[in-house]
Amino acid sequence: MSVALPDAPVALARPHFRIDLLRPAAYVLAAVLVVLVVLPLAWLAYYSIVDKDGQFTLANFATLLTDKPLRKSFGIAVAMALGVGALSCAIAAPLAWLVARTDLPGRRLVRALVTASFVTPPFLGAIAWEILAAPNSGLLNVFWRQLTGAQPYDALVNIYSFGGLVFAIACYTFPYVFTLVANGLDRVPSDLEDASSILGARGWTTLRRVTLPLVLPALLAGAMIAVLQALTMFGSPAILALPAGFHVITTKIWSLFQYPPKPGLAAAASLPLLLITVLLLQGKSWVLGRKGYTVLGGKSGEPRVTRLGRWTPVGIAFALLVLSLTVLLPYAALAKAALTRNGVDGLTLHHFRFVFFEFSATRLAMWNTFLLGISTATIGTGLALLAAYLVSRRPVAGTAWIGMLATAPVAIPGIVLGVGLFLTYSHPQLMLYGTLWILLIAFLTIEMPAGYQQLSAAFHGIHPELEEASRILGASRLKTLRLVTAPLLRTSVIATWCFVFIGTIRELSATILLTTANTKLVSVIIYDLNESGDMGAISVLGIMLLVVSFAVVVLANRMPLLGGPRLPALR
Repeated sequence: MSVALPDAPVALARPHFRIDLLRPAAYVLAAVLVVLVVLPLAWLAYYSIVDKDGQFTLANFATLLTDKPLRKSFGIAVAMALGVGALSCAIAAPLAWLVARTDLPGRRLVRALVTASFVTPPFLGAIAWEILAAPNSGLLNVFWRQLTGAQPYDALVNIYSFGGLVFAIACYTFPYVFTLVANGLDRVPSDLEDASSILGARGWTTLRRVTLPLVLPALLAGAMIAVLQALTMFGSPAILALPAGFHVITTKIWSLFQYPPKPGLAAAASLPLLLITVLLLQGKSWVLGRKGYTVLGGKSGEPRVTRLGRWTPVGIAFALLVLSLTVLLPYAALAKAALTRNGVDGLTLHHFRFVFFEFSATRLAMWNTFLLGISTATIGTGLALLAAYLVSRRPVAGTAWIGMLATAPVAIPGIVLGVGLFLTYSHPQLMLYGTLWILLIAFLTIEMPAGYQQLSAAFHGIHPELEEASRILGASRLKTLRLVTAPLLRTSVIATWCFVFIGTIRELSATILLTTANTKLVSVIIYDLNESGDMGAISVLGIMLLVVSFAVVVLANRMPLLGGPRLPALR
């Protein structure tokens, strides 16, 4: 028997009111990026076309064309950059082939030591070569005179020269070419090379007609990066070119802020350097984006390994020569200068005591450096994480502009950014010059592209379905980013933090224009001590920077072992 029951009232669930803060967060991030990137460039352009009274003028650009020292500094900078690019390719391409495609003993060790060149600040490498190859006091010249009985002022090598400058910079730019070429050789399958051999081609012919064309885009892109790094570098030219009696454009821009300052002319001189940088970066993207050398197909064979045989000693000698000139000899020179005093034999800790306990300026500089390093790495990684999420997932319309703003600073040379920030934040209405805030802004701007690119690549490896499941369960987008996506990106976030931290503590190009007596950093103290010739204290500070950098890399690679893979960006 069935019984009819009255319909029970159905309680409708009230809609859950949820505030999604992602849209306002996107607007705030866009505003922050505009302040970091657009504002200093706008003031740079403004100062380049006005005179002291604020009236429109093109006199600054006319001076660029008529002032012989300025034109000469541009010409020397371009020649230096091209020389660095050619020398970097000459060093890196054979070394990359030996490491990637031969049975050279110790290939892993060679790669690790080349990575050490990445970590070494170029200005510190230039100082190390001062210790080694200064014409009078350089260790190599002193040893050569003792060995040959040459005259006291005869020099085997002179680092204070155009050739010495090109060599010293190439020692720390060739790793860019090496990394791109070695990775390109690793990806070249053996099928095409085997086919060439089957058709009767010899090893050299296969290398020249098959392998090299496949890695040529990587080689050209690496050369452009080396040229770009040399053209925009300040530290090494300031340390080696000024004693030699000539300027490059970066040191010339810096000199325009000496008494009497000429900020308008400095702004005008910065714009062509900015334009050249943009063109070089566009050229690199064009070369790497070409389709003519793309290998298509299914499963490919392993990279072909060439047996050196009787040429093994030659390969070992070449690798040892490169590593000695770029890592082993400079590090040994810094260690000797730090542990000896006034050339007297016998070890001493005098320089360590002076730096860490007696010289108050270094203690303040170390505090400023590590405070800014930690702050920049933490804030910059957070901003890059949010920017990469917005661009990759596109939860808000118009996020492509955020990606463009986050990437744009890669085209701004450090010295140009320093000029722009100085002109922007030296006004009474917004006086940040002379504080750590202006340095924080500079470092966030400089390191933003690297952090954004690393995290953007990491986001592409995480399927959006995981985030969609969190959204279905009621979490907001920001909560999903914090509780779901960020933990999955733990390894990449740690790698980005470490990369930004290391880049911050070694920066000099923008810093040199923005520090005062109370805001100096270790890199600026090293530069100041170099002018006074205190190589012992410089070496101690340089070794400290190297130890901290290597410690951060090692620690970052060990932390993920608790539950994640090793850091791909820091291998």
